[in-house]
Amino acid sequence: MKNPNTLCFLFVSLLCLFSYSNHQALAYIDEALKQCLIRHSQNHTAIFNDIYTPDNSSFVSVLQYPIKNTRFNSSDTPKPFSVITPREEPEVQAVILCAAELNLRVRIRSGGHDYEGLSYTTPAEKRVADQNPFLVLDLINFNNVAVDTVKKTAWVGSGATVGELYYRISEKSKTLGFPAGVCHSIGVGGHFSGGGYGMMLRKHGLAADHVVDARLVDAKGKVLNRKSMGKDLFWAIRGGGGNTFGVVLSWKVQLVDVPETVTTFNIVKTPDQNATNIVHKWQSIAPKLPRELFIRIIAIGQNPVQAIFNSLYLGPADTLLKILQQSFPELGATRQDLGEMSWIESVLTIDGFPNGTDPKALMGTIVNNGQPNYFKGKSDYVKNPIPVEGLEGVWDFLRENNSGLLIMSPYGGRMDEISESGIPFPHRAGNLYKIQYFTSWSEAGREAYENHMRWIRRMFHYYTPFVSKSPREAYVNYRDLDIGTNSMPNSTYGAQSNNWGVKYFKNNFERLVRVKTKVDPQNFFRNEQSIPPLSYIVN
Repeated sequence: MKNPNTLCFLFVSLLCLFSYSNHQALAYIDEALKQCLIRHSQNHTAIFNDIYTPDNSSFVSVLQYPIKNTRFNSSDTPKPFSVITPREEPEVQAVILCAAELNLRVRIRSGGHDYEGLSYTTPAEKRVADQNPFLVLDLINFNNVAVDTVKKTAWVGSGATVGELYYRISEKSKTLGFPAGVCHSIGVGGHFSGGGYGMMLRKHGLAADHVVDARLVDAKGKVLNRKSMGKDLFWAIRGGGGNTFGVVLSWKVQLVDVPETVTTFNIVKTPDQNATNIVHKWQSIAPKLPRELFIRIIAIGQNPVQAIFNSLYLGPADTLLKILQQSFPELGATRQDLGEMSWIESVLTIDGFPNGTDPKALMGTIVNNGQPNYFKGKSDYVKNPIPVEGLEGVWDFLRENNSGLLIMSPYGGRMDEISESGIPFPHRAGNLYKIQYFTSWSEAGREAYENHMRWIRRMFHYYTPFVSKSPREAYVNYRDLDIGTNSMPNSTYGAQSNNWGVKYFKNNFERLVRVKTKVDPQNFFRNEQSIPPLSYIVN
């Protein structure tokens, strides 16, 4: 067996060979990694079964299976030299120790919704990718969900989806739920790491607001829980962004009470049906409605443009109808528009499943099945109502793009009561609503790409006078590399990280840097928008 010094010499040598013979260099890296894992693993045979390299027939399927965005699933997308899918905590520890020893970059993946692909590749549009070889540590096997209905808690693995969490809760209780995202295939690890929005936002806040413990592997390969990681690191992982402080293996969350009967509705308005004035009124009243009521708007670029008022009310239909007739009569809701159901049925309904779908469908994932699905997202926060004239301009943009949409999610309620510094997610009181801009397309090629990217960037620019300023805030789970990136090769983060960092985290960014400096001073866990340690910030 080679000793560690021999392995280090081998690795330095292979990096010199990298530009000369990529295949040969990768073979050396693979061998060096395996030798290191033998030294650090309790059961290296088991972990070898979970390593996929390009010469493995399953490599492509394992790498591509969870990826939702075809922008980062093309033939010219930079690929990892290995995908590792560990099953036990010691395997994760061994991978981190060996990656650090061999100077390998690690991308940590817990799902495939990553808007900019930072969890599984180093695509370079407006950034310079880290040139070192990288591997993907995929937590797909860390998907256990254990629900305790007595304590109203659940331990959920980072590789689970929010749909799996919802379904496991529903198996044991009809009156417990959890405030996380709408799309059932979202991976828990990234979702919780960035905050986590859902339809119970106004009643219960974010998913990250309900994290009460976690198990994390740090840059030294140690497994930590809430007590051993300390209050600063525990604060940072609940909203400070994924793949930056360590590998969170699992989360303990506090569940929330939900009534046996909830109510949903979808009411569609077009500009010819007074949509502009109704949306204008919604801006002011949606954040002030009872916190049990969440009404978001999905504005879709169809012909005609549609503004869909999509809602969850934690209560019966008759009570909801009275609230709407009194506070929002412009919507014109009738009893026939309102559907009563259980909370788990509302999860399925709002996610777009047909009526009567078995809740077990939430255990599935969304696979592209060979159909390309390119997309780009951006975000904003609105603090003052946009005037009618401004909304009319939005309809003009949507008429240009049949696959473009906006999702406007109201604030108020519980979100107004939690301090901006309670967790790293800072977007609390003072916001009327959040906007998600989104465009998707199926056509390959540069022309389609440029057309859709140009459209969403023009839309984003159009909104500039109407949204938050100094900074123009953004939501970290809707990763957007347009707002700034770290300079990876020479580690000069300075102005770059301050640009995007303050937009995502406002005043919490400085504390996140201090935490990073303490727990990962060598910047082992890094990507194009990860929190830098202080020594890497060069002004």
